[in-house]
Order: sequence, then C-alpha cells, then structure tokens
Amino acid sequence: MPPCLRQERRDSLNKLRYPLSTLQWVPREALRANDYNPNKVSKENLKLLEQSILSNGWTLPIVAKPDGTIIDGFHRWTVAGREPLRSMLNGMVPVVRVAHDNKAGDIFGTVTHNRARGVHLLEPMKKIVQELLAEGKSIEEIGKQMGMKPEEVFRLSDFSRDDFLDLMTSGTKDFSRAEIIKDV
Repeated sequence: MPPCLRQERRDSLNKLRYPLSTLQWVPREALRANDYNPNKVSKENLKLLEQSILSNGWTLPIVAKPDGTIIDGFHRWTVAGREPLRSMLNGMVPVVRVAHDNKAGDIFGTVTHNRARGVHLLEPMKKIVQELLAEGKSIEEIGKQMGMKPEEVFRLSDFSRDDFLDLMTSGTKDFSRAEIIKDV
C-alpha cells in the first residue's frame, strides 16, 4: 500500500476513535438540550432507563457539541438529574465531544443515533421472556428489569391464562381463590 493511502487510512481511523478520546465526567449543568430532537420517551421508559443505569452502570456516554449542546443522550441526561442518580453521580455525567461543521451535521447526528437503536421484534422477545421464566425469574423481576407490566409478560410467555395466574400467585398467601356466592 502506498504511503499516502496508509496515512489516509490512519487519519480515517483516528477520526473514528476521536470522540471516545474526549470522554470526561462533567457537571450535568454544563450541558443543555438541543432544540430539534424528535425523540420522545414515555415516563415508563424513563423509569426503565434509570433502572438500566442502576443495574448495568453508565454504559453510554452523552454525546455533546463542544459548547455543551446535547446531540445524543438527552434522556440519560434527564434521569441523571433525578434522585437517586443525581446523588450517586455527584451531579456528574459522562460526555464525549463531537464537532460538526454546521447544525445540519448536529441534526443528522441526533437522528441517526436515535434511529440506529432499532426496535424489538415479537418472536425474539417471546423467546427471551420464556427463557427467563424457565430459569425461575419472577414476573415481578422480569417486569422491573425489562420495563414490562405483568400483562405484557403474560402476552409474551405463551402460558395459558390460568397457568399465568398460578405463576403470579405462587408463594403468595395474601390472596384466596375467588368464589361465586349465591343467595340461598
């Protein structure tokens, strides 16, 4: 390979690696939302994001412009401002810096980060829920860790309604079976 192509390849590789070389923990207040993010997250999914950070640690840094405008990670930034994360993190968040030539580059960065995350398909999710139930994980634990209501776990479990109700109430002494009482 000619030297000029080797240098070009090194430059491309350095450009790809550069954002992670800027990783820093910064005060959350040093960042601010952009004015164009089309991504919205429900309250339930914000709780799930918080649970994910508490369970897994902080695995994805916030992506910001040098001036502190968030390109990706607004919702991570949001939950980091709430308790208990705010106290646990001492008001700090991990950030990598990305500088685009113009606002269009910032917008493209925001949208591609959001869209590249994908969606969960039904059949693989059913398999995951069934595997977790087979391993003895409780409906409550699956729901908490994966942000699902018991009804969602049921739909993905392929259990009959009665089997699922038995599973939900197994080991529970607070409930009794319902009875039909007829006036005599």
